[in-house]
Amino acid sequence: METEIIETIQKKLCETEETYNVNIVYAVESGSRAWGFESSDSDYDIRFIYAHNKNWYLNILPKRDVIEHPIAGKFDCSGWDLRKTLFLMNKSNPALFEWLKSPIVYYKDDYFYSVMEQLSKEYFSPISSAYHYLHMANGNYRQFLQGDKIKVKKYFYVLRPILACMWMEKHNESPPMEFEKLLAQITGKELLEEIGKLLEKKKSGMELDMEPKAPVINSFIEDSLKYFERAVTSFDPGKKPKRALLDEAFIKILEHNEKNAACHERQTSL
Repeated sequence: METEIIETIQKKLCETEETYNVNIVYAVESGSRAWGFESSDSDYDIRFIYAHNKNWYLNILPKRDVIEHPIAGKFDCSGWDLRKTLFLMNKSNPALFEWLKSPIVYYKDDYFYSVMEQLSKEYFSPISSAYHYLHMANGNYRQFLQGDKIKVKKYFYVLRPILACMWMEKHNESPPMEFEKLLAQITGKELLEEIGKLLEKKKSGMELDMEPKAPVINSFIEDSLKYFERAVTSFDPGKKPKRALLDEAFIKILEHNEKNAACHERQTSL
């Protein structure tokens, strides 16, 4: 990733802290760039988690718990408050688990991440996540893959959640974000070749081009959807820990945040 782009993103994060009087504890890429099949004109989907000072949370009526910046050029930037984040951890939210596994990290508070990494092991629910990905795959399949000609990028909106279900069935853990890691589960040579062709077209900037339906890929998708609609009921529901675990994590992170409230020097892990 270009140094200029990284500097622009880090500047945007620092300005967010100053504007909203928050401390960003984690910031990652969440879209096609993190999935590993971005094209030259793909957006930067920046997602972050932030914390206020402790007194901000002492209120009767709820306050806004998201920060959403208007999309500016290629930059789509938004974030969740810490309390909202932990609430979603309790629900085994798949988007949160993806953020925690993003291969492109713009900033990471090590203490925050260590706490969240441990919580994610406790709160991950394979069956909940599988239903999420299956719903995503079904919806995108019905919406985008019904015609004789299909936009290249739309295939990946169905393939990726199906491969995520395959990963969870095999490993009983949240799936990686990188498409290549998910794709490694497929052993069929012809299917891999067809997906590889689409992947090259997407990366080359042909993602919006209309292509004839790929029968081999469509057959795999249809068979997989039918299979997981039956198989998902047997996925591990996971065990929800005691609520006190989240409360303790919330307090610990806030106390740590109080010591690190100044605008950080940004570091990247690319």
